[in-house]
Amino acid sequence: MISADLNIILPEIILAIYAMVALVGAVYTGKDALASLLTWLTAAVFVVVAAWIGISGAGTNVAFNGMFNDDGFARFAKVTILLSAAAVLVMGQEYMSRRGILRFEYPVLIVLAVVGMMVMVSAGDLMALYMGLELQSLALYVIASLRRDSVKSTEAGMKYFVLGALSSGLLLYGSSLVYGFAGTTQFSGIIQVAGEGHTTLGLLFGLTFVVSGLAFKVSAVPFHMWTPDVYEGAPTPITAFFATAPKVAAMALFARVVHDAFGGVVGDWQQIVALLSLLSMYLGAVAAIGQRDIKRLMAYSSIAHMGYALMGLAAGTEMGVKSMLIYMAIYVATNIGTFAFILSMERDGQPVTDIQSLNNYSKREPGKAIAVLILMFSLAGVPPFIGFFGKLEVLRAAYDAGLAWLAIAGVIASVIGAYYYLRIVFFMYFGDEDAEGLDKSRSPVLYGFLMASAAVMFFGLINLFGIEGPATLAAASLVN
Repeated sequence: MISADLNIILPEIILAIYAMVALVGAVYTGKDALASLLTWLTAAVFVVVAAWIGISGAGTNVAFNGMFNDDGFARFAKVTILLSAAAVLVMGQEYMSRRGILRFEYPVLIVLAVVGMMVMVSAGDLMALYMGLELQSLALYVIASLRRDSVKSTEAGMKYFVLGALSSGLLLYGSSLVYGFAGTTQFSGIIQVAGEGHTTLGLLFGLTFVVSGLAFKVSAVPFHMWTPDVYEGAPTPITAFFATAPKVAAMALFARVVHDAFGGVVGDWQQIVALLSLLSMYLGAVAAIGQRDIKRLMAYSSIAHMGYALMGLAAGTEMGVKSMLIYMAIYVATNIGTFAFILSMERDGQPVTDIQSLNNYSKREPGKAIAVLILMFSLAGVPPFIGFFGKLEVLRAAYDAGLAWLAIAGVIASVIGAYYYLRIVFFMYFGDEDAEGLDKSRSPVLYGFLMASAAVMFFGLINLFGIEGPATLAAASLVN
């Protein structure tokens, strides 16, 4: 029995052992001299494990008496998390190395955060959920403040830690209420109690606090306050990581909790999630308009996009979960290309994040300007780029679930949000010709990720670059 359980969690065990071996090995040998090698090796390990999970996984397996689920939903999320983490590690290696902040602890902490994310998306128990969440969070708190000589980086780590502790408190209090009124911490037991048609007021209070704790992790309004400061203060490669893998893990965990533990009382949590979606879409769309720093702009953009993903989740249906998974995969793919471009923004060898530095960029680097245009249009949801179809999926899921008002609100928010994406395009093509521009990028790696991401956004519209089928199977394994 134990050997069967260990076999189910073998990917997590392998990554945890790798992290410990890498940490001890680096400490007793070259330390930071090995950081670059360790970064590339970690990215390769992530890709191999992702391929292994994607190829070998089948059916639904349960370990440790239901505390850990290995199903199609978890595998879809894990592959997305691992591939996005690998991409961010490769993208950011040169940036961090040139600025002297590439420590050997960095890839190790990324591995530990990813292990936490993998536990999160497979959690079948409130205790397993909390263990995975805290393993991820503790690693993220540290890497947010990795640049110790930067006041902004230190501030970002501190704010993230303090507000993260608050969210953990909300989550734990909600979990204790759920346990007190359901008599169990296992999702399979909670859904039996919550699905009997007479959910107690105490259980609903517990659900509300749990959802509030999870809303912080996806940076949904009104639990979004950490996002702009952390995105701006953390080193840009770490910001890119925050914008990809942890968002997928948190959204998958959100879906796991509401469907596996409270799937019988959709009406009780649907209105909460719909409100979070509405507030996030509009605050993200409006607050980003006045931003001049592209990292802060992307922070508010992420808040708005999590609102759209939550719209799919608010539907409470299999189609809603499928649309959320498709949306998150598209969002991550777009963000990888966008942050590859942000990492390449330099003037006199120093990083630049002011969007006005993009003035007349298309004259200097027309190919990259077209790629950025495609990514911005995709983020804005402009057809025929693939981002449009991601938004169409969640809007359709909400409409079919009887949330036509939320779908209409989403369309209006998308029109508002298009302004700040189009403003970046305006600066690139119609900006001040006399303004000081950016240096030409020297990194073929960043150029490759930017072009690959743009190509996916342009050519992927034929079949959503192959994720629709796996997303459908993943959603069916969670909801049915």
